[in-house]
Amino acid sequence: MLLSKYLNTLGRYLMLMGRTFQKPERMRMFFKEYIKEMSQLGVNSIGIVLLISFFIGAVICIQMKLNIQSPWMPRWVTGYTTREIMLLEFSSSIMCLILAGKVGSNIASEIGTMRVTQQIDALDIMGVNSACYLILPKILGLITIMPFLVIFSSATGILGAYGTAYIGHVLSPEDLTLGLQHTFNPWFVWMSIIKSLFFAFIISSVPSYFGYTVEGGSVNVGKASTDAVVSSSVLILCSDVFLTQLLS
Repeated sequence: MLLSKYLNTLGRYLMLMGRTFQKPERMRMFFKEYIKEMSQLGVNSIGIVLLISFFIGAVICIQMKLNIQSPWMPRWVTGYTTREIMLLEFSSSIMCLILAGKVGSNIASEIGTMRVTQQIDALDIMGVNSACYLILPKILGLITIMPFLVIFSSATGILGAYGTAYIGHVLSPEDLTLGLQHTFNPWFVWMSIIKSLFFAFIISSVPSYFGYTVEGGSVNVGKASTDAVVSSSVLILCSDVFLTQLLS
């Protein structure tokens, strides 16, 4: 029964995505919604991304210095490990998990409220492809803005590490700079961006499905929002394993 339920959900999700990825009926209206969703989902998330990334970069630098650094290791090891952690995992995977809670719940509750108040039914009656009109701008908008969020997160995390070097005097800025530059591989930046594009699709499409298919009243909208965040987080973690193995 559980397998049948999951397969039924997957089938309904794929059918909804099939309706979503169709040519918009009015390109001018679609472009207007696309710009609005980029601002609402991406630009409005820059503040929390910068704040969390700064303090995470500072904490990682402190932890690496206190727990890994030893007389047997070069002094630049702290900067090296901080850079690798920020680029490979935090700026893509962990940041997208945080955005799944903020953006995913927003999308699910917005579309779910439109469903229970019969606004989506009104669009269908007027002959509008409601899935394409509501969901496609959110998916493309978040995918467009996500690489910029990843770059901002990585840069801010490194600034946080420099903050500990200059203010906390955990290590010297010269050693931190040497570690950040040691055997730098530009592919790690691209790998982080590529992973974030897949995660952006999950964050935008899965909550859209839960909101679009909600039934009942406001209580069910809240439940759909919770299910959307949980499902998005699980899918991000599972896909992270396969993408890391594939891209590495």
